[in-house]
Amino acid sequence: MRGGHKNNIGEKVIFSGKFSMPPSLSALLIQIVALLISLFFFQMVKLVLDKIIPIPLLIFLQASIASLVAVFCRLDWWWWLIQFFFPIAIVALLVAAFPPPYYLIAFIFLTLLFWSTFRTQVPYYPSKASLLPFVAAQLPINSHRFIDVGSGLGGLLIKLATLRPDCHFEGVEIAPLPWLISCLKARLARVSINLMLRDYARLNFAYYDVVFAYLSPAAMPALWEKAKAEMRAGTLLISYEFTIPGVPPDLCINSGENAPYLYIWRI
Repeated sequence: MRGGHKNNIGEKVIFSGKFSMPPSLSALLIQIVALLISLFFFQMVKLVLDKIIPIPLLIFLQASIASLVAVFCRLDWWWWLIQFFFPIAIVALLVAAFPPPYYLIAFIFLTLLFWSTFRTQVPYYPSKASLLPFVAAQLPINSHRFIDVGSGLGGLLIKLATLRPDCHFEGVEIAPLPWLISCLKARLARVSINLMLRDYARLNFAYYDVVFAYLSPAAMPALWEKAKAEMRAGTLLISYEFTIPGVPPDLCINSGENAPYLYIWRI
């Protein structure tokens, strides 16, 4: 990314002061550029040296160029890996010649798992089990309302509801598959929690004493604006791993060795 701006997953990749795009589109553009450069190199070698570059070497060249461009654009390290392995994986799948229904099944599964990640720019992030005691320690002593925005498979909510049956726990998830799994897990665990399949942006945070989020850097500014506008004085906004740009947290908690920090803001 040019211009010295840092990019995180979900942030817009800025190539100039007037042009920006979501990382998913920029990744596609990078692959197209890498493919065109590879094909140009292929033709030049054929014309000048009268040699044919082997297809595996050509694919490796495209993967390497795409990965280097991702580094140049200052995408995060996982984008480097995605850009490198994407063309290799595509060719491998074509060579394997799986029956078409397999691709349909994979597409449906990934759609149900990630759903509107392209729009929300919040991929599925499973939290670590070591997080539980640190979140539980921040809960008010008296009965309260707690919501996990982007609740995923519901593991944290189920454990918290088991520890604090006096409190009201809710979760909101936009992807159907994680939401369905969390509902089944809650039923099997016999805990009373309210799990909603919807966009948390449509909820009113004024009803909650604690809002917990494990989203992505791209979602944090909007989450903060929503929290400031709707949450009551004295309530808590808790974020796992991701901070709010320009807003220092009131408390930072190390949630374990090699584990992300827990950030807490008191409204």
